[in-house]
Amino acid sequence: MSESGTSGRGNGPQRGGSGGQRGGSGGQSAGQGGGQSGRGRDGSNRNAQGRERNRGPQRGFTENAPSQRTRRADPARLVAFEVLRAVAAEDAYANLVLPARIRHHGLDKRDAGFATELSYGALRGQGTYDAILARCVDRPLDQLDPAILDALRIGAHQLLAMRVPAHAALDQTVGLARAVIGAGPSTLINAVLRKVSARTLEEWLDLLLSDETDETKKAAIRYAHPEWIVRALRQSLVAHGRPVSEISDLLEADNAAPVVNLVALPGLGSLDEALEGGATPGELVEGSALSSGGDLGRLASVREGTTRVQDVGSQLVARAMAAVDLGGSAKVTDGAGGAGTEPAAERWLDMCAGPGGKAALLGALAREHGATLLANEPAPHRAKLVRQALAAVPHEVWHVRTGDGREVGTEMPESFDRVLVDAPCTGLGALRRRPESRWRRTPKDLTDLGPLQRELLKSALAAVKPGGVVAYVTCSPHPAETTAVVSDVLRKRDDLELLDAGAVLDSVSLTGHLDAGHELTAQLWPHVHRTDAMFLALIHKKA
Repeated sequence: MSESGTSGRGNGPQRGGSGGQRGGSGGQSAGQGGGQSGRGRDGSNRNAQGRERNRGPQRGFTENAPSQRTRRADPARLVAFEVLRAVAAEDAYANLVLPARIRHHGLDKRDAGFATELSYGALRGQGTYDAILARCVDRPLDQLDPAILDALRIGAHQLLAMRVPAHAALDQTVGLARAVIGAGPSTLINAVLRKVSARTLEEWLDLLLSDETDETKKAAIRYAHPEWIVRALRQSLVAHGRPVSEISDLLEADNAAPVVNLVALPGLGSLDEALEGGATPGELVEGSALSSGGDLGRLASVREGTTRVQDVGSQLVARAMAAVDLGGSAKVTDGAGGAGTEPAAERWLDMCAGPGGKAALLGALAREHGATLLANEPAPHRAKLVRQALAAVPHEVWHVRTGDGREVGTEMPESFDRVLVDAPCTGLGALRRRPESRWRRTPKDLTDLGPLQRELLKSALAAVKPGGVVAYVTCSPHPAETTAVVSDVLRKRDDLELLDAGAVLDSVSLTGHLDAGHELTAQLWPHVHRTDAMFLALIHKKA
């Protein structure tokens, strides 16, 4: 068990030893005989050379020289440091790097939780912490070695947002720096973090915001979001019929540590083992549960793939697509080409299936509906992940295609009853789960992704049968990726109509009233529904 401390959001006791005493009473003083306390012969605190020691009369020298103190890198903090380094230097994703580093260092559940909070918290709060650090460093932050800056962010998060004693946060972070960066940088880190520790987070925010009048800039600093994202989310609230006054709640929700959402694949999985292990039943959708985390791989159903980690927002939009009443328009034909009386088995398409989370749920739902699913993914390595995700679903139900979704409409026109377009987007609705993405995305991404989103939706509308439905989904609430895309594609077409997506979401929810609909489309929110900010439009092609 390492001396790492607990998350500031947990209920456990405070932890975080200092990692080495600073001034033990049993060491010999320089130039003194064994057993001497270090006091001068006159009883003063001067040594044999006449130098005054700033020590109490009962306190002696430490056994260790300063250069030998806390050189050890605490494993939990080392994991967080390695995650931040991979994110900054390799453009890695924290949610992919973190589990591997936890396993590599053999952290137990408690230390794994600490490392997770420290990694995600330091990444989420980067903008705020950098503004504070800029007041404590004698040079621009971009002139610091990136490894030093990452260590400072880790220290700042412990000092300002976690229940770690200040002396432990300082000593352990400096020890980490000594071990993995060097003695020289550790001195700088120690000096800077001591300045950071002189104020609480609220005191720092009061100082930083005291002369600021621009509300967007103030929100960006307080809630650690780039200014352009603050503006974008304000615009998104208004576009989807919510008051702009909710912006603070939305930004704060982005910074909350997300609860792990589980889904049992319908007809295949079970939540019994998870519930027995402490998970709680989900309140929004059938077959879901909320877990406090830990090693979910210990659950047999998770290992088998019949229970999966999936945000409840994603569960809702997938179930909504499957629940739309198509009126039984597809019929079996007899040998003479006439229409029979029995509905034909439906064909479903997941056009952008990687990495396979929604595809697995859709495959299980398709099985219950007597339908089949084609999961399309352009990238071969992601197509492999889709196959792995679908492995728990009987193989006769699904098939994976590796190809460009924009070509499906031409290659397979009017072939599918239901099509899901989970379009590539900026991910502004999933910032709480992808803490590094807010610092990577730029307004240019909105411009670059727009044409692709429109082409994929057009292809889906070409691929769906008359009488069928296309579900256009993004994990972004930005109108440039949501309502604008739908409006542009539907403009000047009289064979398409929007269905009431909010009503369909209500029908598949346990509450029956999500308050997500606005002008026939639907938008979920972290601060309202405690889901990712998933957008859903249901487009019906008239028969």
